[in-house]
Amino acid sequence: MQPQSVDSFYHALRSPIFLSAFFSWFIAQLLKAMIDAVWHRNRTSREVVVTLFWATGGMPSSHSSLVTALATAIGFEYGLSSPLFSLALFYGMLVIRDALGVRRAAGTQAQAINRMGRKLQEQLAVEYEPVQEVHGHTPAEVSVGVLLGFFIAVAFSLL
Repeated sequence: MQPQSVDSFYHALRSPIFLSAFFSWFIAQLLKAMIDAVWHRNRTSREVVVTLFWATGGMPSSHSSLVTALATAIGFEYGLSSPLFSLALFYGMLVIRDALGVRRAAGTQAQAINRMGRKLQEQLAVEYEPVQEVHGHTPAEVSVGVLLGFFIAVAFSLL
């Protein structure tokens, strides 16, 4: 990399937009891991780390937090009339809608399929391989994520 490229990279990492998005995601995942560890006291440290960096679903929604922080920080940086803000806003709305609707419905369907598969396996000795249960979010989880992302972006944008 050329020195100018390195400077541009470091400048991007220090921008309120990047910092808002990253820390809103990280803090939401950290809160999710802490809540999960308290709720399920028998979690191993490996399971807590997996929750921190990989888990979906749960309180708060890191998807909602990240896209809200991204749109809010872009709005502060470029203005609400900016095409970039419009892009971030509608992208965020799609992500939040997906977290609330599509992924949640798919997870509910997967749970029902797995229940039926287990019953077939028990009653008819049919071999069944469970499907993955994707976890969507409840409205409360999304709302807390949105608030978290908004306030983190405001903090980074006004510092």
